[in-house]
Amino acid sequence: MSAPLLTETELAEALTELPDWTRDGDVLTRTVQAPSFLAGIELVRQVAEAAEAANHHPDIDIRWRKVRFALSTHDSGGLTALDVELARKIDQFAAQLG
Repeated sequence: MSAPLLTETELAEALTELPDWTRDGDVLTRTVQAPSFLAGIELVRQVAEAAEAANHHPDIDIRWRKVRFALSTHDSGGLTALDVELARKIDQFAAQLG
């Protein structure tokens, strides 16, 4: 069973708590500038563990020290609480990069 889509109000509220994220239609995106290539790879590893545990997987693009995350709940056809929760976790991991 797919997760319910968030309403526009719920999305707007969530984005106030996620200032580093941008909404592009049915996708939330954030690019993190890591202090080094290896730090970026470690961030991806941490996010991968959290994504696997939640069974909710982001699109990840790595360009040297820049790591771009894109979140959407494909089987629901848009943005759900799963995306907001994973965005919060990514923010926590990114904050630990220093």
